[in-house]
Amino acid sequence: MSTNKVKSRPEDFEVEELTEFAPASGPFALYRLTKRGMGTLEAVQAIARRWKFPRHAISFGGLKDRHAVTHQWLTIQRGPRRDLQQESFSLTYQSQANRPFESTDITANRFRIVLRDMADDSASGMTATAARVRQFGVPNYFDDQRFGSLGESGEFIAKPWCLGDYERAVWLAIADRNVHDRPRVRDEKDLLQQHWGDWELLARKLTDSPGRGLFRHLAEHPTDFRRAITFLPADLRSLYLAAFQSAIWNDILAEWLREQLPGECLKPLTVGHQSLLTWAEISPASSRELTELTLPLPSARLHLEPGPLLDLCERVVSRHGLALRELRVKYPRDSFFSKGDRAAAIVPRDLNVSPAGTASTILDFTLPRGAYATMIVKSLLDAG
Repeated sequence: MSTNKVKSRPEDFEVEELTEFAPASGPFALYRLTKRGMGTLEAVQAIARRWKFPRHAISFGGLKDRHAVTHQWLTIQRGPRRDLQQESFSLTYQSQANRPFESTDITANRFRIVLRDMADDSASGMTATAARVRQFGVPNYFDDQRFGSLGESGEFIAKPWCLGDYERAVWLAIADRNVHDRPRVRDEKDLLQQHWGDWELLARKLTDSPGRGLFRHLAEHPTDFRRAITFLPADLRSLYLAAFQSAIWNDILAEWLREQLPGECLKPLTVGHQSLLTWAEISPASSRELTELTLPLPSARLHLEPGPLLDLCERVVSRHGLALRELRVKYPRDSFFSKGDRAAAIVPRDLNVSPAGTASTILDFTLPRGAYATMIVKSLLDAG
């Protein structure tokens, strides 16, 4: 998918969380968060700082893209009954609730996406392709946004963490350069790479760093990387595990497609660093099977009966250098892989493709919770 066609500016990608969350009297203040050019975790951290709340008091349903205009819900335990306006986000008080807002409260996400710099044949082809996407759907892969924590090394932080190599996990988390790094973060990582192990020097030089507590801990306990990993924010630790698990799940789905669908129906699809598979037109029977299929999120918590699905999961996990039973972290106990199933295919609701002036196209559609709008865009552009 050409990067100049989508997200040319944040307002080109708009997403709205849909929910049936019922307000009620209670200790949780419910808010509508609208943000622009800012990640959800950044906004939540800014709210916590501004209103002096502990991070755990704030609950939200989903991580929304930084490069977008997004509307989502969140609750704050004993939060103020007022609004908050900042440069990149606004928080609008709605009502009270008797419990925190959670991911399961999201019923769907509604998207409006503007594609720019479209060639005439690409735009017309996309209109024709939309009918096939409505009929056959697209693979429900975790898309590029899921893997933002993957640095220039190409190593997932969670892999050495699972294997008990805490130093490597910490290095990847705080010192591995990332294309998303801002200049100050990149400078800090350069310093960490140059002086790795000299924790007293790093603690002195990086007093304004969010990781200063980790540096001070290692200055006092230079080999205790096991404890050091707990100084990484819990939200980030969850993202590291989710990225690795998602990459493995993507490979499981691609392998299932390779084994179950005729080769002439398949074509390559690149998602981030992964070479995966998608389908063009498929038989009605295959379409029904795909839209009804769910595949488990891989982890040591997965208990499958012996059979083809377990064999498939074991085989794919082994390609990532682990056995399925090793796909867990022993420490700290508050970090763990998700458990559950994920739909193999998604069919967008209310998909509409319409021209929007010279060389631009607007896409409108609704997706179930957890599905990536960019998978719809990639499929439309690739086939158009």
